[in-house]
Amino acid sequence: MIQTLFETPSTYRLTETEMAAPVPRVQAVLFDFSNTIFQMISLPSWLRRVGAASGRLALLDEPGAEAEVSHQLRTAFRQPAVVALQESRDLSPERHRRAMYGWWSRVDFLRGAEDAAYRELAAPDTWLPYPDTESVLRTLRSRGLRIGIVSDFPWDLRTHLAHHGLAALIDTCVISYEQGREKPDPQLFFHACAALGTEPRATLMVGDNPVRDGGASACGLRTYLLPAENRTGERGLADVLRLVS
Repeated sequence: MIQTLFETPSTYRLTETEMAAPVPRVQAVLFDFSNTIFQMISLPSWLRRVGAASGRLALLDEPGAEAEVSHQLRTAFRQPAVVALQESRDLSPERHRRAMYGWWSRVDFLRGAEDAAYRELAAPDTWLPYPDTESVLRTLRSRGLRIGIVSDFPWDLRTHLAHHGLAALIDTCVISYEQGREKPDPQLFFHACAALGTEPRATLMVGDNPVRDGGASACGLRTYLLPAENRTGERGLADVLRLVS
């Protein structure tokens, strides 16, 4: 039975007592990984790594070469066949590799160098924490909060955490390729909360995608969405500390 005429759809139900009681204090914080606490190196940096690994570096020194590769990447990504390959790509490493190879094969510089390109994509140091990531994680830890990651990602992102010395600050990682599910599937958020030993209503989800990360709200989690913008400086994660104070 619905409680109000305009009831918000959700995957959980509260008792009469819970609905009338104060909202529980936040005891745990879940973070998205990509573009929330970590970012990939710049496109020019990645291309030069690929060039060095595939013996094509000199091609990038030609006038306008990097701009042309960037243009071809954008154009190819909009092609229907490439768009179709991106669907559910983070459910397994194999699907993700097919999606990337299908995209890169339409780019002159990357065609034939897909293996090198993928190795450079997944290299431990290709993904970098934002300048404010470590300080926010350490502050949350010092306040006694549990910390987890819920991410649509095609390989073990723990390698990137370990490379940057952040693995000890994360209590659990729930990753799509390991679960066979992608956000906003409720089971990912519920699984993370269970692993942390916290109730969903006492957990905050932080991300940048209103559909995927925002889906946590339907599971009872409070949700904070960062602007979906490219950042070279701090990500704005300090706001999370105010939300859990």
